[in-house]
Amino acid sequence: MSSASRVPHLARLAIAAAWLAALALQPASADPLPARNGFPAQTVKFISPFPPGGGNDATARLVTTRLPEIMGQAAVVDNRGGAGGNIGAKAVAESRPDGYTVLTSQVSIMAVNPVLYASAGFDPVKNFVPITQINAAPLALVVDANSALKRFADLAAKARAAPGKVTYATPGNGTLSHLVGVVLAKDNGIGMTHVPYKGAGPALADLLGGQVDVLVTSTASVAGLVQSGKLRVLAVTSPRRIGVFAQVPTLEELGYAGARFEDWYGFFAPAGTPPERVAYLNEAIVRTLHLPEVTKLVNDGGSEVVANSSEAFAAQLKQDIDRWSRIVKLSGAKAD
Repeated sequence: MSSASRVPHLARLAIAAAWLAALALQPASADPLPARNGFPAQTVKFISPFPPGGGNDATARLVTTRLPEIMGQAAVVDNRGGAGGNIGAKAVAESRPDGYTVLTSQVSIMAVNPVLYASAGFDPVKNFVPITQINAAPLALVVDANSALKRFADLAAKARAAPGKVTYATPGNGTLSHLVGVVLAKDNGIGMTHVPYKGAGPALADLLGGQVDVLVTSTASVAGLVQSGKLRVLAVTSPRRIGVFAQVPTLEELGYAGARFEDWYGFFAPAGTPPERVAYLNEAIVRTLHLPEVTKLVNDGGSEVVANSSEAFAAQLKQDIDRWSRIVKLSGAKAD
């Protein structure tokens, strides 16, 4: 195997394998939740709408590794990447609403894509029922540890000196990562060339391989590589700074007003899923997220556990749809 072909493999292992290995070493400590009215009676499938190796995939696997102890049934992750998450989201929206197919989603898919894309293929409110919000976290702007860019000021200076020369990778068009670049260019004169990928895993591979200068992505996507010293963090996008990101400056602290972006992951069921099954999934997942070892790993990844009610998550979704749809329209960003 060539060194180039090893890069994607190493990047993906660094993101998710450390989490899963740590969980595998933990003794079973979950409090089992009895089935209700025969549910669940079979494997629950979690659709991650990005390829393996990114924050969405890693977060889904973090939960599904311990969830079977609570449900008494298997939980598996099915990666269906493409179109900034739209393909996987649409697949779940059109799936049978029986509680056995769940979407692992995030802000960019539910609050941005329906405005960014001419036809996302789903309606985030009409086609889904929120189960629970997993976490809340900033985004991180990272470079290879060997990069000449040591601080965010270095990146800003280089981008302003040669507009468009600096390239920034993201997990895809329309992600919050993409909008960070749009806002930095529009409001702060830091113009970089956007290089969208089909998930954080492929973007990480190219960052480590030297094909792009900077990566903007979730903290969960890069925590392992930051901790191992392979990546350097230039800035984060919100005051939530824990784990390996605790000492990293925020964009607002660096003087970039309006550059606060907060990401989250969450679980959704197809519209029409029986309320009692949504309630069961909520309780089972919340219990999983509150296991001390799971909470610690979420924190180590740079985010905080939320684990809220379906109703609270629905209210958060509505707030984010209102905010991000307005920002997308103001930015003029579009995706095919």
